Amino acid sequence: MDAIIGTWNLENFCRPLPPGTPPDPLKCAAKDQATYDAKVLALAGVIADIGPDLLGVQEVGSQEALDDLVAKLPGTWHTALSDHPDPRGIRVGVISRFPLLDVRQTKDFPPGLHPVQVEDDGIPGSPTGEMGRGGLAVRVEPAAGQSLQVAVCHLKSKLLTFPNKQHTTDDERLRARYEAYALFRRTAEAVTMRALADDLLQGDGRTHDVIVLGDFNDEWQAATTQILYGPPGSQMGTAGFDRPDQGDAERLWNLAPKILEQGGFSRVFEGQHELIDHIMISNSLLAKFQKVTTVGNSLPNVLESRPTAPHNKPSDHSPVVATFTFQ
Repeated sequence: MDAIIGTWNLENFCRPLPPGTPPDPLKCAAKDQATYDAKVLALAGVIADIGPDLLGVQEVGSQEALDDLVAKLPGTWHTALSDHPDPRGIRVGVISRFPLLDVRQTKDFPPGLHPVQVEDDGIPGSPTGEMGRGGLAVRVEPAAGQSLQVAVCHLKSKLLTFPNKQHTTDDERLRARYEAYALFRRTAEAVTMRALADDLLQGDGRTHDVIVLGDFNDEWQAATTQILYGPPGSQMGTAGFDRPDQGDAERLWNLAPKILEQGGFSRVFEGQHELIDHIMISNSLLAKFQKVTTVGNSLPNVLESRPTAPHNKPSDHSPVVATFTFQ
């Protein structure tokens, strides 16, 4: 049978605040009930058209919001949500037609990785030894007797937030420091997800079906993204792809080259097309992989100075979906 596995950043998918609650610009909340209801319907429409069997999602504000979404989808769905949101309240999750047999949470940096600086000295919360948004892993059985492990993440954004929650600055030394802090955190989060992937691979990805997916907030050749790949070499499109080697047991393959062949992208940032949402698979899944694509590339243009500017699309990201055949 074929199984469609995907990832989608739902962009600030949060219920509105209860009536009478004062607004909090530092928390994720829909503008009003009508705006929220329209977003739920728009998201559900896209997901119903895709018809995924399992979808990793990012920027979900609550279990209630996720329940609102799956209530609008045909069929029966199972959900899981990270217990570790960021300060705005958004987190990763999974919706699945397959029952979720195991759910695993992760947020702490692995042993050996020290806390990293994420703000200027003296600001609470810096340094930190945990992911800004916790990762999640689930196990499903896409066919009788076949086990598939899927991990979902949302790594630190390249969008910078300066002191007092500002997104712009005229202080170039401050900008340079905060660019470094963002890179420190995204790197440490990639290492944390790689450690989770190592656990899921159980020492041999040639016999264990593992997928790591999510919003990595950088391109497929970025150093932080490549941390997830494990042993270097053999990625799709390289000379070593069709040559088995000892690294195959630990390696993950990014499906990004197959998307880029089609001209696909998952976000528009400052007018530039980017593919920052990725699906990575273990060696055993290469033979089961059929196709991958991005869906609906009519996206708003995200500006660094106005990252939360309103628009009329379901999300500022496109879903990335892949099809696998399980015998």
